[in-house]
Amino acid sequence: MTDIAMIEAARARLDGHVRRTPLLSSPFLDEIAGRRIFVKPECLQHTGSFKFRGAWSAISALSLEVRVKGVIAFSSGNHAQGVALAAKMHRIPSVIVMPSDAPRIKIENTRAYGAEVVLYDRANEDRDEIGARLSKERGLTLIKPFDEPLVIAGQGTAGLEIAEQAREEGIDKADVLVPTGGGGFISGIALALEAKAPGFPVHPCEPEGFDDATRSLASGRIERNATQSGSLCDAIVTPQPGNITFPIMSRLCGPGLVVTEDEALHAVALAFSRLKIVVEPGGAVALAAALFHGETLGETVIAVCSGGNIDGDIFRMALDRHGG
Repeated sequence: MTDIAMIEAARARLDGHVRRTPLLSSPFLDEIAGRRIFVKPECLQHTGSFKFRGAWSAISALSLEVRVKGVIAFSSGNHAQGVALAAKMHRIPSVIVMPSDAPRIKIENTRAYGAEVVLYDRANEDRDEIGARLSKERGLTLIKPFDEPLVIAGQGTAGLEIAEQAREEGIDKADVLVPTGGGGFISGIALALEAKAPGFPVHPCEPEGFDDATRSLASGRIERNATQSGSLCDAIVTPQPGNITFPIMSRLCGPGLVVTEDEALHAVALAFSRLKIVVEPGGAVALAAALFHGETLGETVIAVCSGGNIDGDIFRMALDRHGG
């Protein structure tokens, strides 16, 4: 299981390859939220998403004999791009299984990183089955998007940075909000903060209708989403929390916060106008929660913006509706 030692080891492997994304702030956002808000923009990470951290962590930990055969991953886009770039930088082949309704920019970018893209219908086909079959047929190592200890360890390096940056800013207590799909990112961050900044409670943030993590934490058992498609927040839409991630989340995270799609789009527009960063709707749900659902939060919030791979038409929609 992932622990702080694995996260620190992942950080050592990531050294020189990953960006240390900053903490940003804006008095305009503080005024809207009625509290101090700091934003960790993982949209500025390689490939535009935190996913590069976990991908590099997992691939770099493979033995050379296994690694050279190549890797396979399944993803709606951000994990796909992270694995594709990490594989390219390691000079090994990669195959990415992606839903056919993933944003065009994510499919195109994944191919541009040199990966072979295999499309599937997420409403009627099982991506786990497809990935397992191709992995067996071609001798590829499957890099899971969240339910994998080495991936969780890589994502946890963002938590180490949050703890360090909070100290640099003189923050001794804050609620940390994290966009959550399967739970790999929030699990890694929570494990890192447990060790390095225990006064920082961690909360999953999700869109309405796809709030499996929030419902699972409330019920104490893994809850599944009724549908797997149809959200602008596609980057964090997963069937349910992972078998590895849920126990970590149950111990260290919650309660969850749920936002509407329009609130996520509003956060996209505000991130652009006030912070000058580009965030995708799924990546903006934590900022949306901090801005519009902060009633149960403390005086200081650190909201992670997990990704910025947004289609131009969705970005224009956000700006048209909410200015910017």
